[in-house]
Amino acid sequence: MIENLNPKQSFIFMQQNSEAVLIDVRTKMEYLFVGHPLNAIHIAWKDGPNWQQNPEFISEIKRIVSNKQTSILLLCRSGQRSLIAAKMLEDEGYSHLINIEEGFEGDLDNNNQRGNLGGWRYHDLGWEQS
Repeated sequence: MIENLNPKQSFIFMQQNSEAVLIDVRTKMEYLFVGHPLNAIHIAWKDGPNWQQNPEFISEIKRIVSNKQTSILLLCRSGQRSLIAAKMLEDEGYSHLINIEEGFEGDLDNNNQRGNLGGWRYHDLGWEQS
């Protein structure tokens, strides 16, 4: 089962569950230059230059999280890619998956810009840029 939590709920969940793992599934450039949550592990679900699915995504997750009962929180830009990634992990037998709704940057506003309506960074939940 995949649970959906907003960024604030996800932050609280992680504080209360020290074994939980936060996986950022965005591209390497998004992770480095847009920023990422503190202590997030970067494993791209899709990446450039051709926006191809990472063929090692599942095996990289398995190297980090071998216990399939461990809580895994997944984050992308807005919560869409992370949901697809969560479904892939669910198919692999992972049982406690959390999709972070709003993602890191949130939904587009009326000016087609992200970061003004929600997201991890908007709520200032602890993040950094490289």
